[in-house]
Amino acid sequence: MIGVMAEDLVLGLGGTVDYEIRWDAEVLSALAQGYGIHLDELTTTTPIIDERALVVTVLAFLATGGGGERFVLSSDIVESFAAHFDKTITLGGTGVRAGIALDRIGVPTVQHLVSIDDNVRRLLPSSMRVVSSATRDTLDPHLIVQYPEAALVRLVDGAVTAPASNRLIFANDAPNREMAIADDLGDALADAAAFLISGFNTMQDAALLEHRLDDLTAAMRRLPADALVYYEDAGFYQRELSRLVRDRLLDRIDVYGMNEDELQEYLARPVDLLSPHDVTAALTEVHALIPARALVVHTKYWAIAVGPAAARHREALESAVRTAATRYRLGDACTAADLDDTARLARHTGGEAVVRAAESGLAATGVPAFVVDTAHPTTIGLGDTFVGGFLAAVPSASRAATAAALERALDGVASAG
Repeated sequence: MIGVMAEDLVLGLGGTVDYEIRWDAEVLSALAQGYGIHLDELTTTTPIIDERALVVTVLAFLATGGGGERFVLSSDIVESFAAHFDKTITLGGTGVRAGIALDRIGVPTVQHLVSIDDNVRRLLPSSMRVVSSATRDTLDPHLIVQYPEAALVRLVDGAVTAPASNRLIFANDAPNREMAIADDLGDALADAAAFLISGFNTMQDAALLEHRLDDLTAAMRRLPADALVYYEDAGFYQRELSRLVRDRLLDRIDVYGMNEDELQEYLARPVDLLSPHDVTAALTEVHALIPARALVVHTKYWAIAVGPAAARHREALESAVRTAATRYRLGDACTAADLDDTARLARHTGGEAVVRAAESGLAATGVPAFVVDTAHPTTIGLGDTFVGGFLAAVPSASRAATAAALERALDGVASAG
């Protein structure tokens, strides 16, 4: 681990150990038929009290092409479901995945964690320094389900087919639900160029959330006045708690981010992401609800910032979209050189039309997504990677990335010599 350096990027608040299962429609079909699941049972809101309810929820999301994050009664349900599939153990959490994206382009970060175990020690990038509130090793895995477009799963009385690819997260993670703030977070923030806040979405106790916000705001008093504060919504298990966070933090948040699933949850209606009229109306409505200086919505077709400070973040949006597209096509193996390859891809024409409409009708700035054709897309962590790409445009991160690129180039020359 590295020592704290001036102008650090500090990322938080909690990390996770993820079980990424390999998609297998036949296994899921067998589970659905074995549990006697019918089409009229499918809902994304059923309490996940056992494996059967988990299968129902997965199928309900798949039928609409939706994504989301849901609470399960116990980690045993996650372990049981994951055991039916091949799986890879990875690290998750917005801060950790954003840090991994930054590590790939040579930018070190400081990560605030609330849990630790040997998986974290083994997989965390060596460029990342940790401040942690964990007092002992714990493992509460998050189940990650990535399903491809056109995936077909058979039930007792029919089948469901996914209209689009997406990802689902299921977990019962006590350390992230409690979200204890490390005593030394304030020390880390004293030299921060940017601070990423995410993870409160998993909390379910309003009184405890208020206490954690007290701790966090106390630590944030050490932040330099010009430090950028990025808040990623991440989909609250209990949507009403999101208002508590906004009431306490919105005045200090520079960029408030969310994806299309969270946008639609806030509006309680679907949004046609390729309709300039519908998107413009949705952005107007959600910004009235969350009047951030820059409210960023990132989707598979476009990323748009709306608000009085939106224009200053165009470069960051471009960096974010490029970084997320690179992960989509290459996964964690992506490198800085791969970002250049992504930049040569065509832009989504429907996304371009939406961006034009938003920029002409709102105080907004946007970037259309790239058209990426891959047989094996990586959908998990795209929003987190987007955040990492956004933070890569913070001046201190840009300098670090440039220095890392120069070092790689010089190493190449030396090797050739």
